[in-house]
Amino acid sequence: MGSATTQALAATTSALNTATVDDLSIARELFVAARTLGESSQLSGALSAWGVPGQARAKVAEQVFAALQPTARSLVTAAVAERWSSTSDLISGIEELAIRAAALGAPRVDVEQELFEVSRVVADNPDLELALGSRLGDAAAKGALVARILDGRASEATTLIVSELVQQPRGRRVRALLSRALRLVADQRGRTVASVHVAQPLDAAQLERLRSGLSQRYGSDVALNVVVDPKVVGGVRVEIGDDVIDATVSSRLNDLRQRLAG
Repeated sequence: MGSATTQALAATTSALNTATVDDLSIARELFVAARTLGESSQLSGALSAWGVPGQARAKVAEQVFAALQPTARSLVTAAVAERWSSTSDLISGIEELAIRAAALGAPRVDVEQELFEVSRVVADNPDLELALGSRLGDAAAKGALVARILDGRASEATTLIVSELVQQPRGRRVRALLSRALRLVADQRGRTVASVHVAQPLDAAQLERLRSGLSQRYGSDVALNVVVDPKVVGGVRVEIGDDVIDATVSSRLNDLRQRLAG
C-alpha cells in the first residue's frame, strides 16, 4: 500500500466516523459506488487521475453519483478528492468504506463472528469456493447464491458484505476477501481479531482468560475466532495479525525433533 493510499484511507475513515450511519443503507450505496467504478475503467481512471485537481474530480463524482443519498454521496466525493496510489486503491478504498459502514449500521450484530463462520464454510467446501470465486460466473447469480445460503443463518449486515464482495472480486480469492472484511469490521469497532486453534473446544472461563490476556498484551479488545483442529495435539495456537503464539504439544515436539536432528 502506497503512502498516498494510506493517507487517503485515514481521511476517508475519519469522514465516515463523523457521519450519521443508522442502518445499512449507506453501506449498500457505497458498495454500489465501488461496483460502478470497478465496472468502468474509464470512470475510475478519470476519478483517480493525479493530473486533475481533487475538487474537479469530486465535482464529477457528485454528478455521476447524484442518485445516492447525501451521506453516501458525500463519502464517495470525499474519497475521490483524495490522492490514491492507484486506481484499484480508490475502488478498494470505497469498498472499505462500505464494509466499515455496514459495521456501524449493525452495532448489535457480531458481524466478525459471522464472517469467520462463513469463511470456515467456504474453506470446508471447495465446490462452493469455486462457484463463488469463478471468473466465469454471473455476478448477480453469485450474490443470489450467498443470499440463499445465509438466509436464516447470518445477519443482514453479514449477508450484504459477503454477497457484494463475491460480486466484485477483482481477482481476489474468496477467503482473502472475507478475511479482509473481518479485519475491517473488527478495526471499525476498536477490536483486534485473533484466530485460536485448539484440539478441544474451550469453555467460557478459558475463553475469557485467553481474551483478557491477549487484550492486555495488545492493548485493545480482542475478538476470538476459535478453530477446533485435532492436529493441534493439545495446547493452543494463536494467530493475531502477523504474530503467532504457538503453545501446542505438536509445536514442542517439532522443536525437539529439530534439536535432536541438529
